[in-house]
Amino acid sequence: MAGLGIMVVIGAIVASMAIAMYMYTEYQTNYIETVTGETVSVGPVEYVITFEGTHEGSKEVKPENTFVMIGITAKYTGDDKTLLSGGQFYIVDEKEQKHEAVYGEFSSKDLLLEWLEPNKPVEKTTQFDIPFDEEKSYKIIIRPQKEQSTTDTAVVCITNC
Repeated sequence: MAGLGIMVVIGAIVASMAIAMYMYTEYQTNYIETVTGETVSVGPVEYVITFEGTHEGSKEVKPENTFVMIGITAKYTGDDKTLLSGGQFYIVDEKEQKHEAVYGEFSSKDLLLEWLEPNKPVEKTTQFDIPFDEEKSYKIIIRPQKEQSTTDTAVVCITNC
């Protein structure tokens, strides 16, 4: 009788470990790596990220360091519309330090919030205030919006890949 109880306990432990492993792999972040100019899909949105150069801001907004500008072409492949936000984009330097996008009115294409209609690409720009060095490698991280229900995250190399 005690042997049967031990077998039940061991079976329960093995079953709980199997369920935990399944849940871990199901919700593990899937990193997709690419380079500037190539199309990358993060869930239901296709992106093309380009390096647009650096600039020193505008009369109203000056950087602490240098503004690094990227171009974003986004196309939603789902059925309803979805939101595109500047908060989805981060720049990572060689030291793996993550910097958020800076909001400002530098051009009419600046991204703050934009609704994406199905199969209608939009072109936007955003910038990051970082100590930029032309010799170093920089990557853009694209995270999905919550309603896009994906574990995909893109890592796009934009300089010195």
